[in-house]
Order: sequence, then structure tokens, then C-alpha cells
Amino acid sequence: MGYERSCLSDHIRRELARRILDGTLRPGERLVELKIAAEFASSQTPVREALRELESMRLVEASPYKGTRVRDVGPRQTAEAYAVRGALERLAAESAAAAFRGDVRALRATARAIVAAARAGDREGYARHDLEFHRAIATASGNATLLQLWESLAFETRTPLTLTRDDLDWPAVAESHAPIVDALEAGDGALAGRLLEEHARKFIPPPRAEAGTTSRARRASGS
Repeated sequence: MGYERSCLSDHIRRELARRILDGTLRPGERLVELKIAAEFASSQTPVREALRELESMRLVEASPYKGTRVRDVGPRQTAEAYAVRGALERLAAESAAAAFRGDVRALRATARAIVAAARAGDREGYARHDLEFHRAIATASGNATLLQLWESLAFETRTPLTLTRDDLDWPAVAESHAPIVDALEAGDGALAGRLLEEHARKFIPPPRAEAGTTSRARRASGS
């Protein structure tokens, strides 16, 4: 029974995550336990477990008397989060290289899972494996403060704004994890850190709003 409940909880989590990441569930939308339980023909227990998992992924937020809602993050917050994440991961890699030197089997397996998800168009799977990959490096740094700061950015760097972007070559982005693994295996923390920061900056949203504002200002001034 426990196994069946766990499988159902995983199924509900995956489906809700997919809807959040593809925009079916909009930022701020409330997730009602009873309604979800009815849809999936389950009790509320696996729904609660699924929602707790989604909260740990920072895809949703729960508050007393207001229930659980999809988190809302805008382009500016996303850009700032990726810039900070890149700097943190550069530092993390420099410290983690010694721990990974000569033994990156688990990290390489995760990198391959990211590529497989990207090629299959599985954005939820991509987000899950990508989170595992980057968290492993942050954890291996041995810096608890760095890890805490990195964790606080987890959702901002995995929003629908990012994961539904069609201007990115997702398989190519996924494959860029392999050189990071190679550098860590060689114990080259400086190279791994530089590659991680470059990787993070690929996801900074283009400044569309700012560009539009500049264009309007130029037209207004006649320049």
C-alpha cells in the first residue's frame, strides 16, 4: 500500500510540475487538495506528499489560510538569480574539485540523464536532473552558507519563463554539462567554475522590456 501511494504521489507531482512548467498552471494559481485528489482518484495523502515535493522544488508556495499556490517570478528576478547562481557555482566548483577528482560516475550519469530529457523534450525531467547535478556540486563544496544561498535560488532559475523558452537549443545546453564533469574529474576547479558560470549566464533572459523602453525613449526624443 505504501509503495502504491508513493507511486501515485510521484505521478501527481510529475503531472503538476509539468503543468506549472508548461504554463498550464499560471503563477499565483491555487492548488486545491480536494480538487486534485478527485482528478487523480486518490485520497488527499498522496496529494499532500506531491505538494510538499513541489514546495521543496520551489515550484509552489504554501501559507496558512491561503493554501498552496504556484510561485510567481518575473524576468528581472530570473536574470538576477542566474547571475548570482553563476558566481556561487564558480566558487563551489573551485572548492568541490578535490572531492570529485577521479570519481565523477554519479555526476556523469546525471549529466547523461539531463541530455536524455532534453532530447525527449521532457522539461520537467530536465529540471529535476539539472537540479540534482548542480546541487551535487554545491554540496561537494563543503560550504554550508554557499549551499544555503544556492538553494534559495532554486525556483527562480527553474521557472516557466526559463523552461518554456524556445530560443535555447536545449540538447546543446544539456550537453554543455559534460565538459564541466570532465574538468571536475581532472580536479580543475578553476575551469569547471568558469564553465559553470558561463552555463548559468546562458539562461539570463534577454532584456526585452528594457530594450522596448529605450526604443520608445529614442522615438520620443527624435533620435
